[in-house]
Formats: sequence, structure tokens, C-alpha cells
Amino acid sequence: MELHIAKDPAQLSENVAAWISNYILEVLQSQERFTFVLSGGSTPKQLYKLLAKAPYNTMIPWEKLHFFWGDERAVPFEDDRNNARMAYDELLNLVPVNPDNIHVMRTDIEPEAAAAEYEKVIRSYYDEDDITFDLVLLGMGDDGHTLSLFPGLPIVHEQDAWVKAFWLEAQNMYRITLTAPVVNSAACVLFMATGAAKAITLKNVIEGTFDADKYPSQLIRPEDGELHWFVDEAAASAME
Repeated sequence: MELHIAKDPAQLSENVAAWISNYILEVLQSQERFTFVLSGGSTPKQLYKLLAKAPYNTMIPWEKLHFFWGDERAVPFEDDRNNARMAYDELLNLVPVNPDNIHVMRTDIEPEAAAAEYEKVIRSYYDEDDITFDLVLLGMGDDGHTLSLFPGLPIVHEQDAWVKAFWLEAQNMYRITLTAPVVNSAACVLFMATGAAKAITLKNVIEGTFDADKYPSQLIRPEDGELHWFVDEAAASAME
């Protein structure tokens, strides 16, 4: 695990944009496509804005990138809470991506059917024993959740399915999410976390005793891949 600390969220986004673009170019020297799992939430929005502008909008070979999502709220694409909608608005509509290479989690069908369909899409790219995605971008909530792996819920312990849908009572909605095993098969996982509200949680996730029911972000430990935490000084303030 590598920890990267930036002064503030703006500098953090700049650092992540530079790191990701360099990583994409490096990986594409030895293969023809790059699979990238996007995150929802507020933290990556500034990153997407940066990637959509110079120099990244021209230096990244967008036509070779294949996009996926880590999780989704089962709300219509037009809803502001839809993770895919945000990524389209801030990034995908602004760069020359091949539309066939964008794989959204569908919210126009039943959540369980959407999860099953998404798992089929992923398995069409990868076999059971493969390294999966080239890069998974994740955030961490103040409560230590990542993806839709929320503290104390059965989804935290899912070992078989790669994608699951479940009803989240606290938010009165269905969520569709990748599970820990498929993310832990990725070549690289990159967390972004900002703000003092996450400081104690971040300290416990990185330095504390393993307790996935309390801090599901601790589950994300790539088996054969890299793990990077990009955080700002406020988020890192409780760490030793």
C-alpha cells in the first residue's frame, strides 16, 4: 500500500489526474485496451473535470479505454444521484470515448436483473482466474464504506458474486455494487479521500485492527495488484 498526501482537494485531484494518465500510458505500452472502473460521489468530480481538459483530453488514448462503474444507485439515469450520469456530464461526453466501451449499470430494469447482466458483461472480459480491471477508482465514506459495501450489511461478506443488488433501508433505495473479490483481483486500486470528517475513519482503516463489518474499506486489498491511497492533509491529520 502506498499513501500519497496532498495539501488540499484541488492539489489532490491534480496529483491523481497526473498519476492516472501516466499509469494508463504505461499499461497501454504492453496491451491494447485499458479497463477503468469509475467511482461516484463528490470526491472524483473535480478529477473528472481535469481529465476532460488539456493536457489529459489529448494525451490519453481515450478510444482504447473501457469504462465500468463500481456501484450505482438504482435511480433513473436522468436523476442527479445517478453515478453514471455524473461521469457522463463531467468526463465521458467531453472526450473521444468509443460509446461501445462504456458499460453502465442499468437502472431501467429490476436491480437484481441489472446486477446479473453486469456480471455477465464483466465475465465476458475476464476469466475466473484473471487479473480483472486495470484500474479501480474508489472513494471512502465518513463511515468507512466503499462501493456500496456499507458497515454491518451482508453484502460486505459476499464471496461468490462479482456484482450484487440489495435494498439499502437507510437510503430507501436499491444499490448495485461490485463486490470485494472482483475488486481485489484488479491490477490497481486507487482510493481518494478528503476532509477532516474522514480523518479518524481513515486512520482506523489503514492503521487499525481489521474489522470489515465496521470499516468495509479494509476489505479492499488487491491480491496481486497495487493499492494507492490519495488523501489530503485534512483526511490524513489523525494518522501517525
